Order: sequence, then C-alpha cells, then structure tokens
Amino acid sequence: MIWKEQNLRQLFASKTLKGHEQSPLIMKIVKTALKALLVIATTLWGVCAIAFGDSASSDSQTGLAALFGLFGLVVLVGLGFRRWRKLLCWSYSVVSAGILLGWLSISPSNDRPWQTDAAKLAYATFAGDGVTVHNIRNFDYRSEFDYQPAYYDKTFELNKLQGVDLFAVYWMGPAIAHTIISFDFGDNNHLAISIEARKELNEGYSTIKGFFRQYELIYFVADERDVIRLRTNYRKNPPEQVYLYRVHGPIEDGKRLFLAYMNKINELNQKPVFYNTLLDNCTTAIWFLARINPDHVPFSWKILLSGYLPEYLYEHQRLDTNVSFAELQQKAHINRLAEAADHSPDFSMHIRAENPH
Repeated sequence: MIWKEQNLRQLFASKTLKGHEQSPLIMKIVKTALKALLVIATTLWGVCAIAFGDSASSDSQTGLAALFGLFGLVVLVGLGFRRWRKLLCWSYSVVSAGILLGWLSISPSNDRPWQTDAAKLAYATFAGDGVTVHNIRNFDYRSEFDYQPAYYDKTFELNKLQGVDLFAVYWMGPAIAHTIISFDFGDNNHLAISIEARKELNEGYSTIKGFFRQYELIYFVADERDVIRLRTNYRKNPPEQVYLYRVHGPIEDGKRLFLAYMNKINELNQKPVFYNTLLDNCTTAIWFLARINPDHVPFSWKILLSGYLPEYLYEHQRLDTNVSFAELQQKAHINRLAEAADHSPDFSMHIRAENPH
C-alpha cells in the first residue's frame, strides 16, 4: 500500500513537472505567433501606404513598397532565429514608425485637379430662418460621364421643412449600399446631400484606397434630378437599384439635422478632411451628424454594413411600421418611376407617386 502511494506521488510529480516544462514552450509559441501576425498586418498596411502615397503612385513608390514587403518577409522568417530576432524586430519597428509618420503627414486639400462633377463645393449662408445654399449641383446627363454642368443657389426656410427622406442605393448585394439624405421643404422642393469620396481627374474609386488618405471627403449638395436620376437612369455598369424611405421623427430633429449638414459643408470649405472607407463614409457620417438629436438611434453593425440601415431604422420605428419591412422595401423601389420621369421638372414628385408618405 505504501509502495502504491509512493508511485502515485511520483507519477503526479512527474506530470506536474512536465506541465511546468511545457507551459513556457506554449507561451513562447503563442508570443511568436502574435508577433508574426503583427508583422504580416503592418507589412500589408505599410506596402499600401507607400504604394498609394499622397494621392498618386509612381514607379519609385512601387519599388519602395516592394522592398518594404520583402523586408517584412525577412523579419517574419527571422522570428524563428533567436540570434537575429531582436535586431530585425528593432529595425522593423524603426522603419514602420517612419512610414507611419510619413503617412500621418499627408494633409487633405481643396486644391487639386478635381473631376468636373466634384469641382465645386457647396456652402451655406444664414439669415434669420432662411438658409441660402450655394452651388447646388443640377447636371443635365446624357450618360453617366457625358453631362452639362449646372449649379444654382436657393434659399430654404427652416419653418417649411416637412420631413427627411433616406435613399438607399444598391449595386453589389444586400449588405452594401450608398445612402443619401434628402430634406423635404414642401411644394416639390427637395434638397439631397450625398456624402462621397472626392475624386481627381482620371481617378477611380477603390475601397482599399479609401483607407489610405487617398480621397478628400465631399458633401454633394444636389437637386434630386441630378444625384438620384444619375443612379436610377444613367449608371449601367453595374446598374443601381434605388429605394426611397421617409424617416419618421419630430420635425425639430429634422431641422437640427439640416443645420448640422449646413455647418459641416461650410467647415469642409475651410478645413478639408479625408474620406475613410470605414470611419467617415456615406453612412457613418450620417450617424455622427444625427447625434445632434438626443433621440438618435444607437450605433450598430448595421450602420457599418450600410445596406441594412433601412431595416435597422425600421426596427427602431423610424420608418413606416404599418406594413412589414419586406412590403415597405418593395414600395420604396423607385427605378421604374425615375426612368419614366427622367427630364421632368417634377422628378421628385413622380418618384414619390406610389409612396407619398
């Protein structure tokens, strides 16, 4: 019996010792794996930051980006060699910090060779209850890229605001949508505002580039015959499906939101900022502006996946809940109405003909 107890104690002690021996090894593997993931992530970020540069790419930038990518690969391999690990990690940290500082030094600007549709910024002036909006875009389109530029100024009286509408524009499945807010001042009098990336001549949009200070932020303040009709009638590659919803809430909330938009467009005239694919885009910017109202909806992943924003507003009773969301969405689809209205001066009235709020 004593022999058995001694054997059991020895066995337990042996297993405990092995466990203690294995613990540092496991921790070492975990730390190395975390360092490897950090090197991979920062290398990918650094390669993009160098390659994109300050709103343009060159052969020299591409070459430097490739060299940094190669350096990151060397560091990744070097993590497995104790002799070189410390030196490589310190060197990598210094180079990465230099890239980060250079990237942070890139400044937004309003003075670039802009595409024609983004050449003018809107701004607002205030006089009592009236807000005069300058440079409201109202292009006459023959096709998506063939148009006659036109702008006008108009005064809106806050006491005539009747409601706020949300347009959701889909082109790549249900999760992603471009959102546009439109303010209804009655008498077929609507002002639409589309928050977008401001592109330079011959510059296309890239979701990836939108993370790397490549685009300034622009608030397109436009007639619905411009910014909505462009999407329903003229964009064909890919075609876009547009849905129109009336947002429910106190009219005072709508007035505060309108003024927040006007103050923001004035601010962007004086102090440009960068567009960001995730943090400052067409939908997150709306949510941040709407926080001026005490009863704003809480933040949700459905704001990041903007295609679900209408459903999220429905869940919070900010859309018409007298019908199911599926029925509301079906009624909200306006492409057919917009195509029929096309050049009509009453375009805004026609797209609301079957859903007059």
